[in-house]
Parts: sequence; structure tokens; C-alpha cells
Amino acid sequence: MPTYEILIEGKPRKIELAKTGENTFIVKIDDKTLNVESLADAPNLEKRFGIKIGDKAYQIELSKIDRDKRFSIKVEEASFKVEVKTPTATKKALTTFEPTSLTPTMKTLAPKQVVEGAVIAPMTGKIISVKVKKGDQVKAEQVLCIIEAMKMENEITAAKSGTVQEINVSEGSPVSEGEVLLVIV
Repeated sequence: MPTYEILIEGKPRKIELAKTGENTFIVKIDDKTLNVESLADAPNLEKRFGIKIGDKAYQIELSKIDRDKRFSIKVEEASFKVEVKTPTATKKALTTFEPTSLTPTMKTLAPKQVVEGAVIAPMTGKIISVKVKKGDQVKAEQVLCIIEAMKMENEITAAKSGTVQEINVSEGSPVSEGEVLLVIV
């Protein structure tokens, strides 16, 4: 979802938008998610138009939008001064957003064959540090990498002494429980 930083009456807000249908959108304002329906077939963003949030309809009136300057938005009888920052994900206009699937998808990975000396991820998390490189000599109980899971750091240590033959992860990469992180021979 494209993310916008918007100042409403000088107060910063983070807004994310995704088109879900012909006239429907998911709008996330800070941490609140709303289902919004446009009440016009093709709203002109420089005039009056209606939106529906839940069961309540609102009339919106926009002055000319200038991304470099503050502009006015009138919602029913209340007016607000707004300033739009450049979106962080894309610079597409609201009317050109592509529909986004809201159904989570799971990647199906072919099971990796576990080899002798494989160091396996004991949990799902994110690699925050890799302490060794390919070819390094390691001792039993030496820290090989650190996985962050549920805001806790977990040191992954060598079960035996040997040489690092293979490293399958890097800092910042996500890992799943059971995934081969490194191979020590």
C-alpha cells in the first residue's frame, strides 16, 4: 500500500491507501483501518464528492491540490488545512491505484534436504547478525548468528567444532523454523 505523510492542521498523520474495487478503498490512518466507498463513479479530486465510511456518508470539497503547498479540505461543514508529503511507496495518483489482494498468501517452499552439520533455525524470526563467514573455523558453542523472534534476541551456537562450509542467510533476512541457516563440516 502506498504510504503518505500528511499534515492536517499541522499534525502529522501516516495514511496508507489501497483500491479494493471499482469505487472502494482500504484507508489506514495511523493505526486505524477504514473501508471507504466513493459515492461518485469517477470523483474529480478538485470539486465536491461523497464518500461513505461504514453506514455514514460525508460530502467532501477540495480546493485545488498542490503537492508543494497547503490546501483546504472541507468535510461536511468543517474545514482543514492539509499538506501532502510525497508517498513513500509510489507516486501514483489516488485514481490510478491498482487493486490489491487482501488475502494473505503463503509461499510454498520445497523442503530442503537436511545435511550432516546443518545448523537449523529453532524458530521463525529475522536474522539480525551473522557472526561468521564461509571458511571460518568455529568451536562448539561459538555464536554463529542471532535471530530476533518476538522482540527477543536468540543466539544460535555451533553444536560442534568445524569449518563453516555454507551460509544460507544474511543480516535482515527472514527465516522459518526448521530452515538450514549454516552448514559446519
